Amino acid sequence: MNPVPPDSPPTTRRDDLAAVVRDASLPYSAADADGENLLETTRRFIQTLESARIPHVLVGGLAVLQYVDGRNTRDIDLIIAVEDLARLPDFLLEEQNDWFATGTSGPLRVDLLFTANPLFAEVRDHHSEERMFLDARLRCATPQGIILLKLFALPSLYRQGNIDRAALYETDILQLLHHHPADREQLLDTLTPHMIPSDIRSLRDVLKDIASRLDHNRRF
Repeated sequence: MNPVPPDSPPTTRRDDLAAVVRDASLPYSAADADGENLLETTRRFIQTLESARIPHVLVGGLAVLQYVDGRNTRDIDLIIAVEDLARLPDFLLEEQNDWFATGTSGPLRVDLLFTANPLFAEVRDHHSEERMFLDARLRCATPQGIILLKLFALPSLYRQGNIDRAALYETDILQLLHHHPADREQLLDTLTPHMIPSDIRSLRDVLKDIASRLDHNRRF
C-alpha cells in the first residue's frame, strides 16, 4: 500500500467526517445516543476491514468528503471482490447481482461495488490511495477515481428517471473537478471500453457543461 499522502486531511478534518456520519443518520431531534451508535458501528466496520485484511476501496459520499466539502451521507460505499462478501463484519445482505450488493451492518447501510466489473477493478488498482478515516487506515478512491464512478453511473440514473440523484452526482463531479482538475478526454478514454458509444457522447456533453460552469465561476 502507498503511504498516506502528505496532503491527507488533518485530525480536525477527520473529526468533521465523523460528525457527518453521526449527523446524517438521524433528524436533528433524534437522540444523540443513536447517532453515536452509528458512528461506533462505522468505526468498528472500517477497523475490521483493515484487521481482517479485506481488500477494499472507499467510494461514494464519504470518499467525496475526503477531498471536498459536501452533502451528508448515511451510507458507506466500498469496492470489494465478491469472494470477500462473506468476510464483512456483521453484514446482513439484502440484494445482490453481478456488480452490486446492498445490506446493513447494524445501523450502518453498506453499498458494495464488485471488482467483477472491470471499471471498478481499475479504480481499485489505479485510482486509489491509503488515507486515515475514523482512526483507521483504509483505501479511498482518488478524486479521479470518484469522478470515473460518478460518470459511469450517470446514464443509468437518467434512464431510470432518477433526476435527483443524477443532479447530486453532477454536483459532486463539479466540486471535485474544481478542486482537483482532470483532463476530460482522458476521463472519457478510460470509460470508453466500459460504456456504449451513445453514453460516452452524452458524458462528453455533461463534462463540457461542467467545464463551462467552472469557467464562468472563475470570472467572478
